[in-house]
Amino acid sequence: MLDQIHLLAAVTVLGVLEQAYFFLQVIYARRLFGISPPKTSGPPEFERIFRAQVNSSEYFPIFLALLWQAGLFFHQGLAAALGLLYLYARYCYFMGYRASSSERLAPIYFGTGVLWILIAASALGILHFFLSHYMGLNVFQLLTA
Repeated sequence: MLDQIHLLAAVTVLGVLEQAYFFLQVIYARRLFGISPPKTSGPPEFERIFRAQVNSSEYFPIFLALLWQAGLFFHQGLAAALGLLYLYARYCYFMGYRASSSERLAPIYFGTGVLWILIAASALGILHFFLSHYMGLNVFQLLTA
């Protein structure tokens, strides 16, 4: 069983570490700009870092759900590779947004594209499971025949 999920688990841990890094960047920015919690506004430099972290946190549960569904129902290796691409896109998004709000756009579009691929892989894998488990149809065999 573990050999079927180890790549997904590794990408999940990397994603959690990335989120922790983003959280730390907000803490450092709060100290640098003298902004105590619960305030969320300040100089544009702080607000960009804060928004990048919040936006990344908002998407993280969606990413995790899709990563695991695609990995369990479609293909672990593909899902893990897409997961790494997504985490890289999120990192580029964070660094781009930190520098300038316009520099966040290309990475967010790329990351969103990766999420759509994970959605497609998840949907196809789940559809295949239902068709094979409940109707006895093996779609992959039909496609290769």
